[in-house]
Amino acid sequence: MNAKKLLFTTLLVGQVLLVGCSNDTEDEMTQTEVKSGETNAQPSETLLTTAPFTGMKVEETDRRPILATINNHPLARPQSGLSQADVVYEVFAEGNITRLLALYQSQLPEEIGPIRSARDYFIDIAQGLDAFYIAHGYSPDAHALLTAGVVDNINGMQYDGTYFIRSKERKAPHNSYISKEHIEDAMEDLSIDTQIREVPTLSFHPDADSAKLGEIASTIVVGHPDPNFTSTYTFDPETKTYERSVNGIITTDKADGKKVTPANIVVMEAPYTTIDAEGRQSLDLTKGGPAILFQNGVALTLEWKQIDGVITPVQNGVPAKLVPGQTWIHIVREQAIGNTTTYTP
Repeated sequence: MNAKKLLFTTLLVGQVLLVGCSNDTEDEMTQTEVKSGETNAQPSETLLTTAPFTGMKVEETDRRPILATINNHPLARPQSGLSQADVVYEVFAEGNITRLLALYQSQLPEEIGPIRSARDYFIDIAQGLDAFYIAHGYSPDAHALLTAGVVDNINGMQYDGTYFIRSKERKAPHNSYISKEHIEDAMEDLSIDTQIREVPTLSFHPDADSAKLGEIASTIVVGHPDPNFTSTYTFDPETKTYERSVNGIITTDKADGKKVTPANIVVMEAPYTTIDAEGRQSLDLTKGGPAILFQNGVALTLEWKQIDGVITPVQNGVPAKLVPGQTWIHIVREQAIGNTTTYTP
């Protein structure tokens, strides 16, 4: 090979090597960029935690519990916001009329209502939950407690037309509603703590199938002197939840159209006493008493106690395990479980 050919060949090989090295360097830079997250970054996985009142996996659990008094008169149905409640308490308010206390912590619906008036034992429940309490109106005893600032609260008597909005579809007192936006505005305007401060000692099964022990109970009837307040629950073995109906009408959420499907139903006896001519009641929620828990198609006879202020079903001295999901609690009169609560396989 002459000198010119040798020189040409040497230069050609050098160029090939340089190109190869350049490509290798670019590959290494690209890998470094991917590793450092500068390019081609993958979205991080959402971290889930357990909601304290439902046992469900959720993204956020630090919200302050919010307890709203919801009208349960037949003319107030269907109500808005019940499908997203963590817990619903059904409690006598006056005579045989019941009201609902809807607890929101794992999620907060866009609309809640119709909102109705407070009772002193509603405030007791809110205080035990360390909840921000929402009502429209009050009994004399409840008014005294709210005025004394026993719980953080807003009331439609002071904020009708601002935080509370009247629906044109219904007549008073069945038309007062509050929105998620107005709840959040009120908490900010009144400098209310927005984060949960007390976590309840509730206990949950890992899933519904873990709740196997108990007497088979596929259909449950929580009786009432007025059929407009008699609740019937039908177990769905596919969803492991209960379809609720009252006087033959399935309970649905007016706002989102969804059925209300609790995973647990607790019926607990407590001592009510009529205190005035209006039929208003007093209620002692400190003594505990008999209860029955329905979950995953079975019934468990147990007790209830107030643990750190929170109404809690108890079995063998410790909190009974609930199935993850919504819980509906009926606070009925003494002797009512044996006389008016029935269930069939």
